[in-house]
Amino acid sequence: MTSEQGAPQVVMITGASAGIGRAVSRLFASRGASIGLLARGRAGLEGAARDVAHAGGRALVLQADVADANAVEQAAAALEEKFGPIDVWVNNAMASVFSPVIEMQPDEYRRVTEVTYLGIVHGTLAALRRMKPRNRGVIVQVGSALAYRGIPLQSAYCAAKHAVEGFCDSLRSELLHDGGEVHVTMVQLPALNTPQFDWVKSRLRGRAQPVPPIFQPEVAAEAIVWAADHPRREYFVGFPATSRASDTGSSRRRNPRIPIVRTTCGIRLTTIVTSERMGDLMRLRIRRAWSSSSRSIAAHLPLLRL
Repeated sequence: MTSEQGAPQVVMITGASAGIGRAVSRLFASRGASIGLLARGRAGLEGAARDVAHAGGRALVLQADVADANAVEQAAAALEEKFGPIDVWVNNAMASVFSPVIEMQPDEYRRVTEVTYLGIVHGTLAALRRMKPRNRGVIVQVGSALAYRGIPLQSAYCAAKHAVEGFCDSLRSELLHDGGEVHVTMVQLPALNTPQFDWVKSRLRGRAQPVPPIFQPEVAAEAIVWAADHPRREYFVGFPATSRASDTGSSRRRNPRIPIVRTTCGIRLTTIVTSERMGDLMRLRIRRAWSSSSRSIAAHLPLLRL
């Protein structure tokens, strides 16, 4: 995929050192993109940069904390100085604490909020300052099924993702009012097999893991890249994210569309639901078909009882 000028896309990815961010960087790199890799960990960033080069892209390592607005702004300026105008900005960085609310500390809530919520705000502002004057660009917010439903032992993370959803709704309405070609889209993800469960601070007696079914980060990466190419209000990836969102009764959705989605990530069930009205979704019937030889999956989701 190229920019409007025909050059390779310039993409900023936060939280790029591991997991989803690193998978997204590899997929954009396979299309020849020039990528800003932003995260705190130097070793992971250097590994991601090698992945990008191997996949056919170009990388700029940007070691920074998304909780620092000035650092994010400086990273954006450095990326544009190196590769040119940013076409896509992917906000992916996150932090969490696995703990009962009664045992949480104020500074833990503060840190999770600064990274998971304010980190997205800082990235979005840096992107808008560049995209709005040029009247082009896509901002992809990496969300979660937990943006719609809180669960035990992750109160700080759930609250931050709820905040991101509200922030994006406000920004989207302003962009719609203004018109133009700057877009924001949010990709709500299911449980994923990423290193966060080894990194996140935990007060649990046992080792934390995602709630099954668990998807590989490449599934999320394909959805995020798809959303960057086809921006609309929201994407739900995987049936768990879809069902949690529909259960909340989000009646403000409009114009539901359920496409057929193909993935090249092997024989994994991948459902990407582009939804404008998930609250009206009463029942989903999933019909799966895949071909081992072509390593593709088609997930068909007929919409019933609207």
